[in-house]
Amino acid sequence: MTRTLLQRRLIDVSDRLRRLRAELAVAEEQCDFFEAEAEDARLRALVSETPLAEAEAHEVRRHADAQLRHRESLRRAISELQREQDALLDRMAAELPS
Repeated sequence: MTRTLLQRRLIDVSDRLRRLRAELAVAEEQCDFFEAEAEDARLRALVSETPLAEAEAHEVRRHADAQLRHRESLRRAISELQREQDALLDRMAAELPS
């Protein structure tokens, strides 16, 4: 692979990493919010002991779990891109003239 192509791929991976890290920061904040909401809803359901409150707590928990899955998928994507970036850097270093 030519050095120019490697550089372009490295720039692309770097840009994607930057975007995913920004998205992960937002997802982290949202996870904190949804977790707090789920705990509040759970406590309200325990205190009120009504089917409606239990259903609401279940729904809020589903949203929190969905956000957790999204956060984990972002983390996996970031890890994969970091591995790709490392591989590209290794290839560039290997192609440097001695």
